[in-house]
Amino acid sequence: MEMINAVGRRKASSALVFLQKGSGTIRINKRELEDYFPMPYLRKTLMEPLVVTDTQGQFDIKVIVRGGGIKGQAEAIRLGIARALLKVNEEYRPLLKQKGLLTRDARIVERKKYGKPKARKSFQFSKR
Repeated sequence: MEMINAVGRRKASSALVFLQKGSGTIRINKRELEDYFPMPYLRKTLMEPLVVTDTQGQFDIKVIVRGGGIKGQAEAIRLGIARALLKVNEEYRPLLKQKGLLTRDARIVERKKYGKPKARKSFQFSKR
């Protein structure tokens, strides 16, 4: 099996995921998974598509991720892995879709407006 690639995005993060048959190693930006994501809940988020399809330890995963924070990056990688697994086997679609792993979360930060301290927050109003 040749290398399969897919893109995942979330907030300001973009992840390019490469999947290849192997022993189950995951490298993110040339670093180990535990090194890049020290928090267990982020690793759990990232591994969700593999757990749902019961394919842990079957694929070597190489990821290039840029932008955003660590949570956005983890969720971008999760979407990329889910999309790559679909290219491996289309029969995973109902499992992944049921858990909502194929949906791109389009929520991004709203831009700041002029005359306001943040996107919607206003300065304190004084009548007198």
